[in-house]
Amino acid sequence: MNYKRRKTKRIYVGDVPIGGDAPISVQTMTNTITSDIDNTVSQVLECEKYGLDLVRMAVNNKEDAISLKSIKKHIHVPIIADIQYDYRLAMWAAENGADCIRINPGNMKSKTELRELVNFLNEENIPIRVGVNSGSISMDIIDKFGGVNEKSLIASAINEVESLEEMGFTNIKVAIKSSDIFTTYNAYKAFADMKDYPLHLGITEAGSYDAGSIKSAIGIGMLLSDGIGDTIRVSLTDKPYKEVIVGNLILKSLGLNSKGINLISCPTCARTNGDMIAMVDEFNEKMPNIEGKMDVAIMGCHVNGPGEAREADVGIALTKGMVNLFKKGKMIRKLEKNTAIDELIDEIMKMDGEGIGRGDIK
Repeated sequence: MNYKRRKTKRIYVGDVPIGGDAPISVQTMTNTITSDIDNTVSQVLECEKYGLDLVRMAVNNKEDAISLKSIKKHIHVPIIADIQYDYRLAMWAAENGADCIRINPGNMKSKTELRELVNFLNEENIPIRVGVNSGSISMDIIDKFGGVNEKSLIASAINEVESLEEMGFTNIKVAIKSSDIFTTYNAYKAFADMKDYPLHLGITEAGSYDAGSIKSAIGIGMLLSDGIGDTIRVSLTDKPYKEVIVGNLILKSLGLNSKGINLISCPTCARTNGDMIAMVDEFNEKMPNIEGKMDVAIMGCHVNGPGEAREADVGIALTKGMVNLFKKGKMIRKLEKNTAIDELIDEIMKMDGEGIGRGDIK
């Protein structure tokens, strides 16, 4: 892919850089009641196992906001507080450790309240994520542009951003989401030509795991392949950790993730020398988080396996009796089938510990 990243401002959400040439981050949103500290922490920690970079939490009342302070003691990723309507919730969230505030400035009750919030966030160097979606466009803009469409989404986003700029606030990232792929794509493309703020990508209300994953991969992937996008969320009607898995898979598919395993596996055929599906499932269940970036292959036969996965850093190819372990297409030893996945993972961890990743095997 001839990939050229769009140049943007860089902001920081906690210690995670967003925009510029920073790695594209993956986030999700908890679905627990935020003041239920134990369950909220448990859900975030589960998501962290799959490569979570940022987490968003709904702050619906003061108790939720105050709970952020305790939650931060037990998790390892920055928190984005999701606020609707009441600027006081944003203030309380920021005071209790929120690393970013997600608001729609137009939903704030008054400019005086918005200015008070903005001044506080400026002093604390806490960014705002401006969130615009199909349900947050004012009726004036909808009437002006003939409904909810890319033009009304863009106009709403520009209005929201410029209302903050007028108050001297530019520590901003922007989301412009629709459930329609092409509306989302066109809106982001147009906004990217107008402002240089980092962009949070997503297809909102994408649906169930299967349909939503495909829809999100197409929409987010189209934008990323055009160099647009600095952080992503895959919005699924499913458990939050699955959003993280799909988000990282999208980045891996485009070669844009900064670390982790990119799995290459064959689709199976009559030459397959074993239960490939079960082996890939076992690998996915046990797949380790690694510090480096590595292509790993699981191939079903010894005829085409190593050749088709020649560029993989490490992999296995099934034979009739054994499993060949190979690096860069060269077989290095034979493994028993019932232990092949565990031994493959041991090899991955050894290579990762030695700092060996993609392109480093000789």
